[in-house]
Amino acid sequence: MSNPQSPKSIPQILKVAGAALNQTPMDWKGNAAHIRQAIQIAKDDAVQILCLPELCITGYGCEDLFLGSWIYQTAAEMLEELKHECTDITVAIGLPVIHQGKRYNTMCFIHNTKILGFTAKQFLPDEGVHYESRWFTPWPAGVVEQLHINENTYPIGDIIYSLYDLRIAFEICEDAWRGDKRPGWRHKAKGVDLILNGSASHFAFGKTTFREQLVVPGSKDFDCAYVFVNMLGNEAGRMVYDGEILIAQQGKLLKKNNRLSFQDVSYLSAVIDFVHPEKSECVATEDSQQKEVEMVKASCLALYDYMRKSRSRGFVLSLSGGADSSICAVLVAEMIKRGVAELGLKTFLEKAHLNDLLEEAQSLDSLEAQHRFLTGKFLTTAYQGTVNSSAKTLFAAKTLAGSIGATFYHWYIDDQVKEYTQTIEEAIHRDLTWEQDDITLQNIQARARSPIIWMLANINNALLLTTSNRSEGDLGYTTMDGDTSGSIAPMAAVDKQFILEWLRWAEEVLGYQGLSPVNGLNPTAELRPQQQEQSDEADLMPYAILVLIERLAIRDRYSPMEVYRILSEKAEDHEVLKGYVIKFFYMWARNQWKRERIAPAFHLDDFNIDPRTWCRFPILSSGFRQELDALEKL
Repeated sequence: MSNPQSPKSIPQILKVAGAALNQTPMDWKGNAAHIRQAIQIAKDDAVQILCLPELCITGYGCEDLFLGSWIYQTAAEMLEELKHECTDITVAIGLPVIHQGKRYNTMCFIHNTKILGFTAKQFLPDEGVHYESRWFTPWPAGVVEQLHINENTYPIGDIIYSLYDLRIAFEICEDAWRGDKRPGWRHKAKGVDLILNGSASHFAFGKTTFREQLVVPGSKDFDCAYVFVNMLGNEAGRMVYDGEILIAQQGKLLKKNNRLSFQDVSYLSAVIDFVHPEKSECVATEDSQQKEVEMVKASCLALYDYMRKSRSRGFVLSLSGGADSSICAVLVAEMIKRGVAELGLKTFLEKAHLNDLLEEAQSLDSLEAQHRFLTGKFLTTAYQGTVNSSAKTLFAAKTLAGSIGATFYHWYIDDQVKEYTQTIEEAIHRDLTWEQDDITLQNIQARARSPIIWMLANINNALLLTTSNRSEGDLGYTTMDGDTSGSIAPMAAVDKQFILEWLRWAEEVLGYQGLSPVNGLNPTAELRPQQQEQSDEADLMPYAILVLIERLAIRDRYSPMEVYRILSEKAEDHEVLKGYVIKFFYMWARNQWKRERIAPAFHLDDFNIDPRTWCRFPILSSGFRQELDALEKL
């Protein structure tokens, strides 16, 4: 299609930009404000073409609201308003549309307030955390039709735009992940000079490397310039978007932004010379892909967004002195440090709807004092001991809370446990014993902690942090309505082995010296009498082995026999390994009902065990009985 030249056109030398946006489903006013902000930044920067993320008007995570019709009408009304912001600039804005009774995920291309067309997504992700085909229809390659929207008619489909003496086209997120089927190959055959990709690509450890492998080599394969723009922040609860922006040309990465920003808008531009690519603007950017760094950046942003978007006044945490609760405490403290450093104190508190803390925080004479003050207001902790708790874990919890400035309480729950135990003993006419009622006596301690810590969360209007990790979720090594109680489970998608490694890294690299007592402890639930010397790994298996089995069984979906044979190649004791594999599959199958009730968790790794996002498994099954019998007989 042919379009008029922009009054600001510089033939074959253009300044292009991408803006990652921190959006919220159905936050029409807020989402539009971020879009307007991005457009204004680009106009002030004398940009000709600006690309925004997919579905940025509605938010990507609207889920089954996309099955209705009203949300499409509201999005169309918002688009009509936003197009008037696009004076003397060309902007790509993502929104859903209904065309001939079917729903499509599209990028609307606006040039100097005029809508040029709607490019529709051709490939819809359905694996892992995605379920787009539930809501949208994939667009057929090479087809262009007429869309009736806002009482006007525009082209929709697989469009090549002629603008600024260039040919411009789109890939939308998943489109770029389809190898030799991706639209870019057809764009190349049509002589496209620039490909824009507005995405909502969820964060996972190391994923930026894969994106670069799509964008940078893609720009060489397709003989073009390529702009990739991602969504930013914890948009809807579980998914974290890193706000990555990549600008490449002819196989060379020109610019890359710093991911996981606390800003509402993360912006990046580059001057591209389409005649002499070697003259295009190129700036090296440092963006650590170290797993420990990515974890802290993604988790801090996710916590901050979850807190402020839920209008909560901070967090409450049952701080046991163990690894799982300690990492939650450190992440809240680090969230404050990073957020204040990037946004400034005033904006940090305003975005969190905690303006009432500003005056007192500003009165403090040092940044460290401000951080400690805010941590005390944002994070309330409690050590809830029993006769089975040790002085070491109490010391570890108190030391860590004191080192970061968190509010710390300490109480015992033995009276509550005793009351529950006596009540049931009277009802069944016998005493409970550790020999006969081990699990029951362990679980009542965990459950007795829940009501009172929930009271503290309610009093503070705060989010109760659940300390479950993925390794415990695998095997059901959790207590329902006990240690699983909470509003959000920040670490439920991360394995215990990595948590232990990260805590040592945080002590050494981030300087959290208060973690020293925690890192010196052997992980234990402390629910059995102290003389039994309870250990998590003794109850389960070594975490290093558990992680290996988990990745093969859950991520890669191998059978029990296949997992055993793969691991046995390097195992010294095959009988011990066989026992671990059998135990894993047995406990995995019988505890699906627990995973169905895990609090919402951030998706951080390349897989998780949340049945509402990544891993579905039947609550009732044979429990791998035939498969485990065959393995036992091996």
